[in-house]
Amino acid sequence: MSTSTNRSPSPSPPALRGTPLRIERAALDALVAALRSRGFRVVAPVVRDGHLEHAEITSAAALVPGWRDVQEPGRYRLERDPGDPAVFGHNVGPQSWKPEFFPPRLRLLRMARDGGGEWAVDESAADRVPAQPVALFGARACDVAAIAVQDRVLAEGAHPDAHYVARREGAFIVSVDCSRAGGTCFCVSAGTGPAAREGYDLALTEVTDGSDHFFVVRAGSDRGADVMTDVPHREATGEEIAAAERVVAHTAASMGRSMDFAAARTTLQQSLDSPHWDAVAQRCLSCSNCTMVCPTCFCSSVEDSSDLSGEMAERTRVWDSCFGLDHSYIHGGSVRATTRARYRQWITHKLDTWVEQFGTSGCVGCGRCITWCPVGIDITAEVAALQEAKA
Repeated sequence: MSTSTNRSPSPSPPALRGTPLRIERAALDALVAALRSRGFRVVAPVVRDGHLEHAEITSAAALVPGWRDVQEPGRYRLERDPGDPAVFGHNVGPQSWKPEFFPPRLRLLRMARDGGGEWAVDESAADRVPAQPVALFGARACDVAAIAVQDRVLAEGAHPDAHYVARREGAFIVSVDCSRAGGTCFCVSAGTGPAAREGYDLALTEVTDGSDHFFVVRAGSDRGADVMTDVPHREATGEEIAAAERVVAHTAASMGRSMDFAAARTTLQQSLDSPHWDAVAQRCLSCSNCTMVCPTCFCSSVEDSSDLSGEMAERTRVWDSCFGLDHSYIHGGSVRATTRARYRQWITHKLDTWVEQFGTSGCVGCGRCITWCPVGIDITAEVAALQEAKA
């Protein structure tokens, strides 16, 4: 996936990309400024209305320290400790980065009747790509992995989605390693976290050790190294690198959920007729929450609408979900008419057949589908139940 921008990176010392760097907490402002000076629209997780939301920021002052999220199946809340200096002490919120590249609603065209009563397409009415490329500031490792999955599906296949490609082009990713495990995540099992391994331009590990508060930075691209030339930094010491590694190791060791992805594939392939699907269906509301918050789900539909006068019509692409009855509708009815069939389709595709289609799992272990399920259905627990029923 190309990530070019309008500004070519200036030459940077080779060591800048290969060597961990230390920046102070106050240097986050310089990092935001360096990105904005290069023409990026900087978007970061901020706290609004009791939850984390992605919004454009102009300075690091928008990143209020001390916030932590408490996540359980079907439960989410934010808590703040004013004495906690950590800027990124929280985990993922309900919103993934998917809307930046794959908008929930995208107007494809508008038509209107001209003076002679003929239809004419208004090309200027279609939703346009933002003029500035986006810099994702504070993307977690699981979400960086999810972006790579969506790249595979929507940009690198035989039929790329032009709208996705145009928005993804030039994007800059500042990843932040998780300093604590979320209540529902299982990124260690998915191999996607808690530290990003690839796909980022810059990766930050936040260290709060008594009065010492700093970030260890890894430049994952030449563009990332170029940005760091405008940010006050120095080479990290061995102890500072070790402190950052301890943060990641502690997070990995405290992960509350796990799942054997390889075994899950086998289990699902052998459980298509399991009676356990009926037990899931009794709880599942087919509300589509899991697919809406999932950072990799890509189902969409096209809606045509017109005004009451019949003089104007629009075509809009919207997110869709395999939990909807109409999603599998063909002439004569829906292929998956029951909740049992639709939940089985979702989890089987996510964990098994996605691998056959795209060479990677469709799950990155972020845990959003567990947190935001109104009845607390847990994908890891359902796989375990199927394995137990098969034993």
